[in-house]
Amino acid sequence: MVAHSNMVIDGPALWRDLMETAQFGGTPKGGICRLALSDEDEKVRAWFTKTCENLGCTVTYDSMGNLFARRPGARNDLPPIMMGSHLDTQPTGGKFDGILGVLGGVAVLRALHAAGITTQHPIEVVNWTNEEGARFTPPMLASGVFGGVFTQEYARGRADKNGITLGQALEQAGFIGQEPCGQHPASVYFELHIEQGPVLEAEQKTIGVVTGVQAMRWYTVTVTGQDAHAGTTPMTMRSDALWAAARMIDGVHQVAINHAPDGLGTVGIVDCQPGSSNVVPGHVQFTVDLRHPTDSVLEGMEKEFYETLTNLAETCGAQIAIEPTWVSAAVHFDPFCLSCVEESTEKLGYSSRKIVSGAGHDAVYVAKVVPTAMIFVPCWKGISHNEAESAEPQDATAGANVLLHAVLQADAQLLAS
Repeated sequence: MVAHSNMVIDGPALWRDLMETAQFGGTPKGGICRLALSDEDEKVRAWFTKTCENLGCTVTYDSMGNLFARRPGARNDLPPIMMGSHLDTQPTGGKFDGILGVLGGVAVLRALHAAGITTQHPIEVVNWTNEEGARFTPPMLASGVFGGVFTQEYARGRADKNGITLGQALEQAGFIGQEPCGQHPASVYFELHIEQGPVLEAEQKTIGVVTGVQAMRWYTVTVTGQDAHAGTTPMTMRSDALWAAARMIDGVHQVAINHAPDGLGTVGIVDCQPGSSNVVPGHVQFTVDLRHPTDSVLEGMEKEFYETLTNLAETCGAQIAIEPTWVSAAVHFDPFCLSCVEESTEKLGYSSRKIVSGAGHDAVYVAKVVPTAMIFVPCWKGISHNEAESAEPQDATAGANVLLHAVLQADAQLLAS
């Protein structure tokens, strides 16, 4: 039995933190717009730093601006036990995506501080820079550098829609630390998150023990036809890029349906040029997101996707180019970390189920270099990346309690092993 088995986090304080930080970038509809390294992001980072320092932590940041709040342990020569997620949001994001994992970590620090407990390992809470990819694409850039997926030069060179690179934004905000990203030690990593899907709520489960993350692949598709006058060009003589793209978008949907129930296909951005009501479009570019929990099945989906779109381009008399822009293989989380989550959930008496994450998280890349597991709690109707995103206080508290006890169990068992 791990010591301090009756400890719980301060649920009302966690909820106050969630509501207070929602003011940084708060929108009229009750959501949050807090893009990475924006003024709003800088403000919430300052709040995080001050809050953690008041709990006796030292806050540092690495060369990608990742923030680390460290609570000393009895054995500071040991790699820290790490918790975390991200503070940035989508342009129309909610109050819980990402930040619950950071503030859940703060709640663990607060519980340890209030009880006067010194763990053997140092305990850290991390905020990863630019998880969402809403300002600088692709997503999870800084955790990707930490996990060795991206080079720092590549990540810092990614530009937003105004041409400002991530490196320039880091420098302007003063968040380029001396420690090279990826050199920060960690013994294990736990990430608390809302599910961002409907399963836990539908099954009335409080905790999702996340066994892994599904595979994902992104593409940019460019369709080229011929600009033409809408009133003088016969239908049979057109090379209409938008008509071709519309059929291709339906094709993406069909590829996913063909691999139901787990196959997913999404077109999220469409750009049509020249963008005039009386001109047949000659150029369309759109994004595609394909996902499946199994790498081999996603490989088959990709092949079908290429064949479908290529055949449709030929049928419609258009040219097509498909550029892969991001690949994330399926992730299977660490058995020891999963056991800490499972046993803590059972000990606390919460209902639970094992679940695979449909969304990407910083944990995907951290898991490449640090033993990792995730904890899910329900969110209302599974809605996320939306201003209506919502969660219940008791579920947020439950998730943070599981996080606390997973950390305590890891602290005890890592030394015993």
